[in-house]
Amino acid sequence: MSDIFNQFHQPIGMSLSDWRGAPFPEAQQITGRYCQLERINAARHAKGLYEAYCEASDFRDWTYLPVGPFETFDAFFVYLKKIEEQTDPMHFAVIDLASMKPVGTFALMRIDPSNGVIEVGHISYSPLMKRTRASTEVMSLVLKYVFEDLGYRRFEWKCDALNAPSREAAERFGFSFEGIFRQAIVTRGRNRDTAWYSIIDGEYPTLRPAYDMWLDEGNFDNQGRQIKRLAELMKRA
Repeated sequence: MSDIFNQFHQPIGMSLSDWRGAPFPEAQQITGRYCQLERINAARHAKGLYEAYCEASDFRDWTYLPVGPFETFDAFFVYLKKIEEQTDPMHFAVIDLASMKPVGTFALMRIDPSNGVIEVGHISYSPLMKRTRASTEVMSLVLKYVFEDLGYRRFEWKCDALNAPSREAAERFGFSFEGIFRQAIVTRGRNRDTAWYSIIDGEYPTLRPAYDMWLDEGNFDNQGRQIKRLAELMKRA
């Protein structure tokens, strides 16, 4: 991306004179090969999600999230009723197409159509979803929706700088590390430094083939184990 200079010979960045903004996301359902993304609906998703989260042996998965853990179904249902009406964050349930049961959630958030910027967050995957093909396909589907269908310029991932699994996931999915915002917020009565990651529209076309190759049936042996790692495929891309 080369800079353009003004009449004072100052670099002012690449011209975007044709940019008219991006549409606000309105998808109610996005279907892939292994999973389906559906806008959160408490009546339809609460029971299955609560049962999926109860598969965990403890509450460690909630440590870096702004909500939870939910020790009762009623408390979880109230939470889902609240977020199903929100459009930013816009929450989705992840449906496993093999079982047709909800196994996790995420949200599109900090949605900025005028600048073409959007973030993925509130990622909460149950034990039924972790380390499955669906957990990677979610990101593949969202990337396609954000960049190809909506035409956004920047896709962000932010997390607690101490959340090592989230940071590893961001890097595995092809996000570039941009730095640490120190003392960014106060959450749960403690400080949070925030790690910032992003994918921009010019990078997406090189990531797309890696996702497609990783998700292909031919990339898994007869025990369902991956043959080539996503990181390996991205390096080739």
